[in-house]
Amino acid sequence: MANIKSAIKRGRTTEKRRAQNAAFKSDLRTSVKTFEKQVEANNAEAAQQSFLVATKKIDKASDKGLLHKNAANRQKSRLQRLLNGVNA
Repeated sequence: MANIKSAIKRGRTTEKRRAQNAAFKSDLRTSVKTFEKQVEANNAEAAQQSFLVATKKIDKASDKGLLHKNAANRQKSRLQRLLNGVNA
């Protein structure tokens, strides 16, 4: 346990950020899974909407530093390929 006041505060803020990041990542994964379910059901209209939501969350995660920008682009590319398969 930290004894110095600034270290105690740093511990509190780190824990708060960790919880926020975990919640955001969980929401991101949920939106991607929702998109994948729409693709699996061959529902092109709903898949398009889910795709927009998922890519927006991926971009936001990349901006916040939760995902590396290349990893975010790779995920978006894979989702786009799935969407193209439904629309074809």
